[in-house]
Amino acid sequence: MTPAASEALANARPYRGDMTSPLPQRVPIARPATLAGAVAHLFALGWAGPLVLGAMFGLLAGSIPLVVVFGIGLLGVVAFAYLLFGLSWLETARIGGLYGVDLPARRLRRSDKTGFGGFVHTIWLQLIDATSWRAMANVIISTVLGLIAIGALGLVASGLVGAFAPLYADSAAVSLGRTDLMLPVAWAPVGGVTIAFLGLAAIVGLALLHGLISRSVMIPSREQHFAEVAQASSTQRAGAVRAAEVERTRIERDLHDGIQPRLVSVGMTLGLAQQKVDDDPAAAKALIAEAHTSTKAAITELRQLARGIHASVLDDRGLDAALSALAARSHIPVLLDVRLTRRCSAVTEAAVYFVIAESLTNAAKHSRASECRVLVRERDGGALWARIEDDGIGGAHVTPGGGLDGISNRVVAAGGTFRLDSPVGGPTLVEVSVPCAS
Repeated sequence: MTPAASEALANARPYRGDMTSPLPQRVPIARPATLAGAVAHLFALGWAGPLVLGAMFGLLAGSIPLVVVFGIGLLGVVAFAYLLFGLSWLETARIGGLYGVDLPARRLRRSDKTGFGGFVHTIWLQLIDATSWRAMANVIISTVLGLIAIGALGLVASGLVGAFAPLYADSAAVSLGRTDLMLPVAWAPVGGVTIAFLGLAAIVGLALLHGLISRSVMIPSREQHFAEVAQASSTQRAGAVRAAEVERTRIERDLHDGIQPRLVSVGMTLGLAQQKVDDDPAAAKALIAEAHTSTKAAITELRQLARGIHASVLDDRGLDAALSALAARSHIPVLLDVRLTRRCSAVTEAAVYFVIAESLTNAAKHSRASECRVLVRERDGGALWARIEDDGIGGAHVTPGGGLDGISNRVVAAGGTFRLDSPVGGPTLVEVSVPCAS
């Protein structure tokens, strides 16, 4: 196993039996500040929730018949899919901020396929995403609770108005607002305060209920959390193993097809020179010079092979300098735009470096591109993001054992995501995002 593959495998962050991965904490919901925030959220949802939900489901209900009957309406379904994701993102942020819970960030699910089929598959992944629909269910429940809270607020207002009935009533009995309860004026203050208190108690109870339901729906259970941790760890380890296998196969192929035949040729040439050194010194000298040239070529190939295993400039000068050197050696012009303020882990930088290196190699060998653009950025949440785009003919795809297969598995082993979009006719786009501290 190569040093780079061993490093990827060692840093695959295996799932540990002690289950020490962080779990969102279930904070108290009865604190005054939290209750006040929950009440405000309920009133806001009771007012805006019906409008948003009505618009979304109205869009979906109007689009589905058009898709089925006339083959149109796909735009409405696409809009609903992204609105569903946006709503789940907003609901995740709302519950996390209200109850102080570090919920997993919502990210768009993307298809590994390319072209129009990949786009349709991406939309389908949004529509069947369980987390998005859990967030939608929580919005619906919270909206219903908000409507009830608004009604309870009206009850509080009616009670307070009734409590001051002796100051304005001109009859012996008064009605306490929406309750249709007739009381003697003398009893109106007691009845009004009681009704207002019951309304306030109902609002507080609804806020507590909102907290219980929202935490149950939005915060992963302990079992679900550890199942997701185990699945992610298994995926990373599988990616590391696969990356190690692809790397080993590549080195074997390079040694067998390149350096090994050259060294065999050097040995044969030196053998011929040895036979001629006494009888024909000039010919022996020419053979030795030929062997010397072949040896230097073999050394160059070994250096290139070693560079493909580990780029030492990454350790010495960082990713920006390593990519600058890579762009300078490229056979096609490279527009390099790197904006980094700090170093990431060695695994992360190596994963991004080799993705860019393989993409530039493919662009030079297969895409007929005239130029390539490379962007590298730090993203919110501590991720290193890179995009490589060329103006070639496209048609690239991941094949088992190929270069793209190796780098994609290396990215997965580092806990990141890899996306390839290369329709026939071009352009080819490679995008990766890797946690900076992987």
